[in-house]
Amino acid sequence: MICSTTCSATLNFANLRPTPITSSISESKSKPSSPPTSEPISPSSQPPTRKIRTSQQLNRWSRARSLRSGRKLDRSLQNITGKAADSLVRTGSNSSDELGGSVSLMGSEDNGMEETEVTAAGGKSIYMVSDGTGWTAEHSVNAALGQFDYCLVDRVCPVNTHLFSGIDDIDRLMEVIKQAAVEGAMVVYTLADPSMAESARQACQLWGVPSADILGPLTEAIASHLGVTPSGLSRWAPGRSNSLSEDYFRRIEAIEFTIKQDDGTLPQNLHKADIVLAGVSRTGKTPLSIYLAQKGYKVANVPIVMNVELPSTLFEVDPEKVFGLTINAVVLQTIRTARAKTLGLGEEGRSNYSEMDYVKEELEFAGKIFVQNPVWPVIEVTGKAIEETAAIVLRLFHDRKNKCLMPRISKRY
Repeated sequence: MICSTTCSATLNFANLRPTPITSSISESKSKPSSPPTSEPISPSSQPPTRKIRTSQQLNRWSRARSLRSGRKLDRSLQNITGKAADSLVRTGSNSSDELGGSVSLMGSEDNGMEETEVTAAGGKSIYMVSDGTGWTAEHSVNAALGQFDYCLVDRVCPVNTHLFSGIDDIDRLMEVIKQAAVEGAMVVYTLADPSMAESARQACQLWGVPSADILGPLTEAIASHLGVTPSGLSRWAPGRSNSLSEDYFRRIEAIEFTIKQDDGTLPQNLHKADIVLAGVSRTGKTPLSIYLAQKGYKVANVPIVMNVELPSTLFEVDPEKVFGLTINAVVLQTIRTARAKTLGLGEEGRSNYSEMDYVKEELEFAGKIFVQNPVWPVIEVTGKAIEETAAIVLRLFHDRKNKCLMPRISKRY
């Protein structure tokens, strides 16, 4: 439950009295039925059970996510045990009332609220909660999940991630955490407002929801290092004037430039590029260019085709910004064969584009060009993700630009 309007954003648990969970179902199974008695039961001896209700809309979201991820829906009613059933306190402006009795996280269909019946049977869930776009939370969780590939790939420990972005008020935050408690999910949050982050921490602790604050500890450490106080506003908050900063428009400009320079178009503009990529067809020049452009770099890519003369401007630009891409011949043939099929090239329209002999010759042709230009770094892209190749390109680019003793990617804010 959430404090009244006179309360602060942070939950107040000063008068909280933990109460044990009672389950009428389990008691009926474990205890034999007692004979009827004529003595009336005092209402005070049986405190009423308080139910925490979850919203109908959030439950619909949960079902939709379950269906999209292929999970089966278990519609049997389940009680939440342990700390998740502790009661919340509603604090007034002049007084605070303790909630007596037991608390169940099963709601009932009443006044727009519906009973929570969905249980995820297809793996554990991770709720990613953010007051902005959720980019930081999502990428942090994905990076951490990379440590568990050995059990995620073969579904030994399947995980379902759910992103809740734009959560910028306490009501919606509590709604998500309640649902996480019902589903037994973990909550990972990036909330810039310290009071929101503290409310999330206390609510997760109260309901027994495992949680992790990604942004808070790092923000506090930087604040201590700089000796200043953080604003407490999300990056895209209305109160921030730098949402559409110079860096933002520079990235947009870089993307527009890169699209126009794709596949050797307008070679006369190569000198305007920050980075120039050269390689044979299907070495990933275009996706790598777009990825780098989203980081604010103007990228041009030039295809190397056997018996086709390269543009003279490629050899006239600063050689330290040109990067060659190469790939294993067998892998390249496989990629080109699949590409030919998507273009509808059957046996009757078959060309030497995907023939192994031609692939090898073209790679050798590109290799000779690279040898003639020893300043160009040549990156082997076989088995590498776009992000990995981009990290190598940027590390070399910044190392050459800044003449650093140690390779690094530098940026000034």
